[in-house]
Amino acid sequence: MTDILVTGGLGAIGAPLTEELESRGHDVWVADLPWHERDRYYRCDVSEYRQLKRVFESRDFDYVYHLAAEFGRRNGEDFYETMWNSNAVGTKNMLRLQKEHGFRMIFSSSSEVYGDYDGVMTEDVPLRDGPRQLNDYAISKWVNEQQILNAADRYDTETVRVRFFNTYGPGEKYSEYRSVVCKFCYRSLHDLPYHVYENHHRSFTYVDDTVRTLANIVEYFNPGEAYNIAGEEYHDIAELSDLVLDYLDQDGDLVEYRGREPHNTLNKRASVEKTKRHLNHEARVPLEEGIPKTIEWMREYYDVE
Repeated sequence: MTDILVTGGLGAIGAPLTEELESRGHDVWVADLPWHERDRYYRCDVSEYRQLKRVFESRDFDYVYHLAAEFGRRNGEDFYETMWNSNAVGTKNMLRLQKEHGFRMIFSSSSEVYGDYDGVMTEDVPLRDGPRQLNDYAISKWVNEQQILNAADRYDTETVRVRFFNTYGPGEKYSEYRSVVCKFCYRSLHDLPYHVYENHHRSFTYVDDTVRTLANIVEYFNPGEAYNIAGEEYHDIAELSDLVLDYLDQDGDLVEYRGREPHNTLNKRASVEKTKRHLNHEARVPLEEGIPKTIEWMREYYDVE
């Protein structure tokens, strides 16, 4: 049996990942911020070294999925102190403990590291072409990838980096800082206005597809590699909004259409060829199926008729 720790294991990706790993027979522990009734649980702030140190003093882990982080561009601007502490300092803490305890790590990065790059995003682009990250959140994720690469060079630590492309689906609770799919679905379901930056394009990924590939990494661990986890479809943001409106039979009167959002990547088109070869990645759920699943989960969760 493999002992695994998932930081951020109560989150929109961490919670279903924990379930998936347990279904495969792993012994999974979770570290996160809130109080929780789960048995194998550590209440812990990853930005606080001594809190995190106690976790690793209590148990030896073979693998750590380090998902704990502050999420989102606007969140990173409005709460930059929290974001930098959680993302950059938290990862530094994890790397110090990885050096001491020798666990293998899977680190959750982001498509935001591709910054202003406008072509198909293969994993070698950031180091090869050096795109400029466009906001604090993006910069923090690239800082973390650099920290990981440096630790591997200095201490022979073993880490795989994964870059999520617009993962969405059931389990993501609404806030103004959450994903664009979450915001469109929630606000449409509640008859609230929202705006669409119609010039932007994205690769979207249904959460079950993301989680299945993440769980595969334990079986196909290649130290030092980076992988895109994304769907293979490519949509503009107006198409996404139309799918939400069509499913809810709404006319879009509450939608304001805008051009380009400043300080945000215009186009994110992922290459997943490497991920398919190395990790048996499959994008099984297209956006046309994922949007109804997401809306129906929200309808039940928020008790909306």
